[in-house]
Amino acid sequence: MAGIVQDWEPVVLRKKAPTSAARKDEKAVNAARRVGAEIETVRKAAAGTNKAAKSTVTLNTRKLDEETENLAHEKVPSELKRAIMQGRMQKKLTQAQLGQMINEKPQVIQEYESGKAIPNQQIIAKLERALGVKLRGKK
Repeated sequence: MAGIVQDWEPVVLRKKAPTSAARKDEKAVNAARRVGAEIETVRKAAAGTNKAAKSTVTLNTRKLDEETENLAHEKVPSELKRAIMQGRMQKKLTQAQLGQMINEKPQVIQEYESGKAIPNQQIIAKLERALGVKLRGKK
């Protein structure tokens, strides 16, 4: 072990030094500040990004602006809400227990029962199997 030598000299890593053009600009700004001249700075909108400098209005954007139809997500029908609640109550399950049975969060069950959820056929099928109640097929 006597032959092992360790080099404990620190290694310092620094950022790359500014280019000569950047140093000239910095010197000019500092000189203007010392004299008391007013300095105006401009922030570039897309600086450092990979975005185009100018935004173009596309055909799709125009179509969306001209669209007058009011679109909304499909909500859970009231018959489905009631059927889920009744099936859960008959089995004497809480929303959390039912959610655990079908591997979904209790919040999903709560959203279905309150009518806020967007209907998902896979979740409805899981609920049918867990509750033993037919929830689909009437529509």
